[in-house]
Amino acid sequence: MRKITEKIHVPASVESVWEAWATEEGARTFFAPACCIDLRPKGAYEMYFDLRAAEGLRGGEGCQVLAVQLNRMLSFTWNAPPSLPSVRGQYTHVTVTLKGNLEGTRVKLEHTGWGYGGEWDQAFEYFHVAWSKVVLPRLAYRFTVGPIAWENPPKL
Repeated sequence: MRKITEKIHVPASVESVWEAWATEEGARTFFAPACCIDLRPKGAYEMYFDLRAAEGLRGGEGCQVLAVQLNRMLSFTWNAPPSLPSVRGQYTHVTVTLKGNLEGTRVKLEHTGWGYGGEWDQAFEYFHVAWSKVVLPRLAYRFTVGPIAWENPPKL
């Protein structure tokens, strides 16, 4: 089974990092400029990256919360970008776990549920880069520098 596993240490409390992942206000500080989060099983967990795009093509639309453990674990479905239409309508699974320590919070992200070949391979590579080079570094940036300015995001 293929999976993406990424880890990062964030210099903030577990509660603060949880708020960043689990609330609309928090997610807008690092994940996407707009979102819809309904933090309960089958509730929305949608991130909108391209606000000018047509509905259905703005980002992580149609994604849902799978499981929640306050301040410890959040699991949600995720879909491929619009540029990969043959796999976009299928959903993979992301689980974010948090563990506090004296220096802050260790964040572990696991992304599973991948198919093989064609656009599946492209989506896997896309998210391997997106999680490790964009999303998690922006989470750390949010706690070390400040919220992402979406009109001019940092190059990390």
